[in-house]
Amino acid sequence: MSKPLQGRIALVTGASRGIGRAAALAFAAAGAHVVALARTTGALEELDDEINALGGSATLVPLDLADAGGLEKLGPALLERWGKLDILLANAGVLGSLSPLGHVTEKDWAKVLDINVTANWRLIKSLDPALRASDAGRVILLSSGAAHKCLAYWGPYSISKAAVEALGRTYAAETATTPVKVMLVNPGPLRTKMRAEAMPGEDPATLKTPGDLAPHLVTLASPDWADSGKIFDFPQGRVLAPQMPA
Repeated sequence: MSKPLQGRIALVTGASRGIGRAAALAFAAAGAHVVALARTTGALEELDDEINALGGSATLVPLDLADAGGLEKLGPALLERWGKLDILLANAGVLGSLSPLGHVTEKDWAKVLDINVTANWRLIKSLDPALRASDAGRVILLSSGAAHKCLAYWGPYSISKAAVEALGRTYAAETATTPVKVMLVNPGPLRTKMRAEAMPGEDPATLKTPGDLAPHLVTLASPDWADSGKIFDFPQGRVLAPQMPA
């Protein structure tokens, strides 16, 4: 079996379920050592068992993305242990409340922006030296079609994902002369817990699964991947260049 990520170190946030879990398993099967980050220790231990069953290996990091101090320590710890970080899959995020902007509470607004945007900035800030130490650092940030559709009642989530896209494109520009490549991913509607919360009347059997997306994430994480600052749109199965104003 081909192992395109053999010897790579891959950090996955939100690794205990959904897209993060599927990606962690796929990265491990492709040869990477997975640094699995999530809040729930029990779910991480179950993931570790599955990775070991595949013949892979993992390091478990029980950490809440709201823990700014923990994220600040993460990059130096990875750099000290492995001397690099090859892959960052910044997957973890929250939906927040679906309501008119005028009804969104300060608490809900702050939580969505903190987890979806600020935590990813903190990750990049903390991990930048380790990513630059890799011969082919790869950063994958999860966006959403909500960043562009801007539907009524999806305000905090849509705004946060638009900010994630700006964050990713900015980091891509700042690393343009380095081996680091930065990609955004629009996964589209997948069979996840977040999707079920957002669309409770939808039949999950009609949706693709995180496992369907995972092989594409392996491709984006591989040393051979050359694009940066672009969006991989899973529903269309292709890379989209960002739309620039005339």
